[in-house]
Amino acid sequence: MSQADKSIHEFDFKLICEYFSSIERQGPGSPDVTVKALSFIDNLTSESKIADIGCGTGGQTMVLAENTLGHITGIDLFADFIDIFNDSFRKKNLQSRVVGVVGAMDDLSFQNEALDLIWSEGAIYNIGFERGINEWRKFLNNGGFIAVSEASWFTETRPDEIDRFWKDAYPEIDTIANKIGQMQKAGYIPMAAFVLPENCWTENFYVPQVPAQELFLKKYAGNKAAEDLVINQRHEAELYNKYKKYYGYVFYIGKKI
Repeated sequence: MSQADKSIHEFDFKLICEYFSSIERQGPGSPDVTVKALSFIDNLTSESKIADIGCGTGGQTMVLAENTLGHITGIDLFADFIDIFNDSFRKKNLQSRVVGVVGAMDDLSFQNEALDLIWSEGAIYNIGFERGINEWRKFLNNGGFIAVSEASWFTETRPDEIDRFWKDAYPEIDTIANKIGQMQKAGYIPMAAFVLPENCWTENFYVPQVPAQELFLKKYAGNKAAEDLVINQRHEAELYNKYKKYYGYVFYIGKKI
């Protein structure tokens, strides 16, 4: 396997954290997409409890905070991300209702039925879509919502190159219809599913990485692990530009039955 084809999980976590800390979003998305996903969720009040799982540095969490009134807990495995997260919300004077904590998405400490909304943009793949929506369901109250964005196939077939890349990186990638079926089987009413626009990948994710990569390579000149990480990210961007009609992120919103 070439360095370009390696999964992001095969790289040093500290390097990954530093690299992605330098850009606003750690995955494809946009404020408009976050607001659109929120539009399918009702009954949120100032008393609502929301969890943003795999929150990163909080780019999408800030949009959640600006468009909801409840208490938000951001959870991420990387302490450096959480430091940036909490600093951002202190600067906005939102620390009384938004807090970031270090934690693993497969070991959450919420009480059963304690949450009104579980959010996860571009992160549920770390635990797996099917496992995540099943294991997290117990934390939602009856009628609570889950909203996650997930890599999905747009077509039943696709070229071998991109098929191999994604099946190596994330074997759980599947079609939109199958993901919706998994959500129903897990005990949710599927409320909506929509494809993230192309700009969520390009302008909002890959383009900001270009200057960040130059600074990263300058800081770690001669460090093969850092160079390989940049090669990997550039290869991923090239594949997206080449094969974007076959795959992308899809937002799935479900309501617990």
